[in-house]
Amino acid sequence: MSGLRILVPIKRVIDYAVKPRVNRAQTAVETANVKHSMNPFDELSIEEAVRIRERKVPVEEIVAFSAGPQKAQDVLRTALAMGADRGVHVVVEESEQLEPLGVAKLLKEVVGQEKSNLVILGKQSIDDDANQTGQMLAGLLNWPQATSASKVTIEGDNVTVTREVDGGVETLKAKLPIIITTDLRLNEPRYASLPNIMKAKKKPLAKKTLKDYEGDFSARLKTLKVTEPPPRKGGVKVDDVDGMIGKLKELGAL
Repeated sequence: MSGLRILVPIKRVIDYAVKPRVNRAQTAVETANVKHSMNPFDELSIEEAVRIRERKVPVEEIVAFSAGPQKAQDVLRTALAMGADRGVHVVVEESEQLEPLGVAKLLKEVVGQEKSNLVILGKQSIDDDANQTGQMLAGLLNWPQATSASKVTIEGDNVTVTREVDGGVETLKAKLPIIITTDLRLNEPRYASLPNIMKAKKKPLAKKTLKDYEGDFSARLKTLKVTEPPPRKGGVKVDDVDGMIGKLKELGAL
């Protein structure tokens, strides 16, 4: 087997510890002056790519990729500090956000340019929770896919992936090239050390635009309105079973 060329797509999202707020116009979630960080599932992807190399599997290159505003370079530099070899940043302004299908089409082009034979990406991003991009990319490339991976083993051209399913675990086996999406139980991402952060500043980070790739990446959906979820109503205490049954009948549940 020749060396793995691993592509790791990452996304800049509102930090998981921040409570999202709807903007005044109710058109989107407020992002101005809000802390952002790398999507947690994508941290797992970078970590797994680096661990594959540390397990002495032949890895030719690990490329971190992100499509987003100028500030997305921050998460790319974090990925480089964690162990990625170089980064590719497609500048996409917030006003022209990509949908999962558009991202999958873009990644297909990137895979072709980078000659990648393994794509590891988070199963979903915590901002839209779509959980679609990996599956769409596999369909566009006609590659096998293993979603929600909790363990990855590579021996030669054979890839074995363990994933949790209802009532147990499922083990999948396929040959390279393959798409793998990561689950929270896969690993625990490392913290980027200060020396590695300094080294990351010298690693190559290419800046591109959507015009550098062939394809239609335009959005097909339009958000009409974004609102806060209704506040939860308080519960009611009952004295006994008869009281509970009476309350359920009153609410029309029985």
